[in-house]
Amino acid sequence: MDITSVPILSMLKNRMGYLSDRQRIIAENVANADTPGYQARDLKPFSFKAQVQAATSPAATPAGVMAVTQPGHMQAPSARSGPAGAIVKTAKSPDSEETMDGNGVVLEDQMVKLTDTRMEYDAAVGIYQQATGFLKLAIKKPGS
Repeated sequence: MDITSVPILSMLKNRMGYLSDRQRIIAENVANADTPGYQARDLKPFSFKAQVQAATSPAATPAGVMAVTQPGHMQAPSARSGPAGAIVKTAKSPDSEETMDGNGVVLEDQMVKLTDTRMEYDAAVGIYQQATGFLKLAIKKPGS
């Protein structure tokens, strides 16, 4: 069994990828804080509900997966959502200020977004570590 076939781990991995991409975009916003005409960007919100639906829908089985032809065969794992880049799209971030040169980056807002993103990433990593710990406990030999 491949560890990536566990749905919760796959969803958490996608979430961490999304948050990593968001942090990169926020860093670009901060780097362009003095660029004339630059408008702050952000990612569209991550939908955990959409991830769950994609992971559990009957149409989620990828093409080329072996079919179950006998009742004793194991079911094929459901398709997982693609990499973070496949589920995220950038959008203009309407901040509250714009300077005379047309720059729309508000550093304070970007720092708040960066902090929120970091806290969400740390939470996802913690849940991922707990889930893998439970898996290790489940496969551990009794009494060892």
